[in-house]
Amino acid sequence: MSKHDFYLEDGDYARVYEFAEDPIAGVDRCLKLEAQTPPKPENLKPRDVIIEVKSASVGWVDLLMTSGQYQHMPPLPYTPGLEYSGIVRWAGEQVDPAIASVGDRVLVDGFVTGPRSPGDYQQYGGFARYAVAPMNGVRKIPEGFSFDQACNLLGSYETAYHCLIARGKLKAGETVLIHGASGATGLAAVHIAKIIGATVIATGRSDEKLSVVQAQGADHIINCKSNDPEVSVRPFRDEVKALTGGRGVDVVYDGVGGDISIESMRCVKFGARFLVVGWASTPFVSKGKGQRGAPKANMLPTNLMMMKGLDVLGCPTVISTQHDASIRPERLAKIMEWVESGQLRPYVSHTFALSQVKDALKAKWAGDIIGGCVVHPSPE
Repeated sequence: MSKHDFYLEDGDYARVYEFAEDPIAGVDRCLKLEAQTPPKPENLKPRDVIIEVKSASVGWVDLLMTSGQYQHMPPLPYTPGLEYSGIVRWAGEQVDPAIASVGDRVLVDGFVTGPRSPGDYQQYGGFARYAVAPMNGVRKIPEGFSFDQACNLLGSYETAYHCLIARGKLKAGETVLIHGASGATGLAAVHIAKIIGATVIATGRSDEKLSVVQAQGADHIINCKSNDPEVSVRPFRDEVKALTGGRGVDVVYDGVGGDISIESMRCVKFGARFLVVGWASTPFVSKGKGQRGAPKANMLPTNLMMMKGLDVLGCPTVISTQHDASIRPERLAKIMEWVESGQLRPYVSHTFALSQVKDALKAKWAGDIIGGCVVHPSPE
């Protein structure tokens, strides 16, 4: 296809022009849906591709970024959407056809392109009809995967793998307590823990969502929601101990933080590993509008850590990989091995049109989603 007969239909994209005090203010006031001028090949590099975005994952990080409460802040303005998938509509003259050709179904690597990436591609998020990515930032979609599944693959499963396997050393026959198990990375952790042969105890605050988590492989489920409005988490130590023959769990996967972390430390065996994956229940530990510092930092009980002989491990997947890129190839290879063998399939509970992007982000914030959530920026 020559530059002269190249044509893309018009579309829309979401743009963030300033950082808000908190994510909901960011969605309501700072995120705008606008007409998008399609990218022009003459303005791009010879190793670039233009992707017509079919599905874009709606993630917790997308919310935090709107208020600058995530560790990485892309230059303003930017288009949200860390991970997306779609169809290649143009490929530069130096793009290897084995990697990407016009018409190929591809997913993007959020480490290389999009708002969380370094370099020249931070503006090109997935909440857009079109995005631009470098050749090394795209992968062909695995056979049998939908666009929705493809854009929910790398981020969630890389996080779960890094936390459970690289940091937590989870092994077959061990028991892991997974909090926030209906979330994107939580459900990915359930999947990976079961693949390697661990026993999974999953927690959440909704019987309906937990029933899906159990159908997705969790061995046991615990609704930890408290009926006391003054208490966010009810005690569940006795249930965990009963499920483990009184021993307690070997590993805790905690992407929730706050009160559930403290209760978890009463549920472990001596010498357990406690994985700090995130703090979804306390998102305002840091200042809004991109200000640095954490005036409301979470606190963990050092007495329980000591008496339980706990290994408390911070598990920042992206930061760890930025410090040491050599840790990534092994986990990518293993994840793709599980994909190709049919053992791993992302679960997506909600889809939205791009025109409903604010509803999608608010649904994520409200905890309505099970596993993945996507927006569809272009027609099927």
